[in-house]
Amino acid sequence: MLAAERQALLLGRLASDGKIVAKEIAAELGLSDDSVRRDLRELAAAGLCQRVYGGALPVSPAMARYTDRTLVQPDSKHRVAARAARLITPGSTVILDGGTTTLAVVHALPLDLACTVITHSPTIAAALLPHEAIEVFLLGGRLFKHSMVTCGAAAVEAAQGISADLFLLGVTGVHPTAGLTTGDEEEAAMKRALAGRAADTFVLASAEKIGVASPYRVLGFGEIAGIVVDTADGPAADSADDTAAARTVADLRDRGVTILTAGG
Repeated sequence: MLAAERQALLLGRLASDGKIVAKEIAAELGLSDDSVRRDLRELAAAGLCQRVYGGALPVSPAMARYTDRTLVQPDSKHRVAARAARLITPGSTVILDGGTTTLAVVHALPLDLACTVITHSPTIAAALLPHEAIEVFLLGGRLFKHSMVTCGAAAVEAAQGISADLFLLGVTGVHPTAGLTTGDEEEAAMKRALAGRAADTFVLASAEKIGVASPYRVLGFGEIAGIVVDTADGPAADSADDTAAARTVADLRDRGVTILTAGG
């Protein structure tokens, strides 16, 4: 079997099963472990999978540049955002993460809502300007332009001085074994710092984030209050990717993770 054929098969298996276990697929295809690992390295270098110990997971489309991410699953983001916006109650203090789904949450908030929002995203802070009854606190630090958020030691230190009822957390991957992940180590540390300052943390998980993984772990499922997803069983199962995503949501629910659905 040619390398291109092997890699096409691996990508197909990744889409249908949501993971690749190197030893298992090597035995199934009669290949050496080294051949499979080499193929996975090449696929990962091309941005087509996320290598993990013993195999690979689907790579997250949410790893794209900020401006490009606005075009990824916009309808799913809006549905998740509308459900998440209902978690923000009058008089509460809320931490809003950066990202395009969180920006959609801001757009879903009633203009007369009175609450306090803390964010480390200049984009989110600016989007809240029309909301005259919302008090906005912007945390400073080094600007991570890929996600338009502040991070680093100064931002983490600033986070230690806040306290909130709710944190709406953005991630780039939600996977049963990899957990909640993102693409930058310092951004992951900042997200953990913010989660540690809120009574409840809910994850915003639009369709492209379900069943995929990124390099850096943010939190485990036991450290959050729940996950907001598009529909009851994940995206409609019209493709292999959608079927894998639906399995992921069902798996998380079976593990006791609270799932809030856009229609619920």
